[in-house]
Amino acid sequence: MWTDLGFNLILLAIASDVGGYFFVLAVSNVGYIIFNFLNLNAGWIHRIDSGHIPRPWKAPTWLIGLNVVFAFLALVFMGAGAKVWQVVGARADLINPLWAGLIFAALIVPVFYYRHYIQDRGKLPADALTELGLRGQDLGPRKAGMLPYVTLAAGVVVVLFCNYYFKLPA
Repeated sequence: MWTDLGFNLILLAIASDVGGYFFVLAVSNVGYIIFNFLNLNAGWIHRIDSGHIPRPWKAPTWLIGLNVVFAFLALVFMGAGAKVWQVVGARADLINPLWAGLIFAALIVPVFYYRHYIQDRGKLPADALTELGLRGQDLGPRKAGMLPYVTLAAGVVVVLFCNYYFKLPA
């Protein structure tokens, strides 16, 4: 929460006029869409890796597939729609809102590294493992292999392609 507060204070400091508020909105939407992309794809990844774990409710396979379609559709809108904010926002002449959003989203990586590898010493909390029916730090075999990384790479390609391909009318 402290990290969230810090990032929001920085973003609000940028927003000193209407154009600044639009810029902050565009940057925060990039983070929101990235978050949704990761969550919508997490369903099939966990289905592959942890399908054997009993759950109170299991999403139908067609819904998991629809999630993937919507995840990539959101990235199409993010890549193509970022240019709209360049016209509306006064700060867009300084930096592209898409790139600013990606930079702000990447700032969480050092926070994750500190939290997981320094504070938690690279181990998951025992309660999380107990809920999954696992013992020790054994997470079981990773069956998804390279698919999650391929999905992330495809997401990057979709965003960059749509941002390049779609143009605003003159």
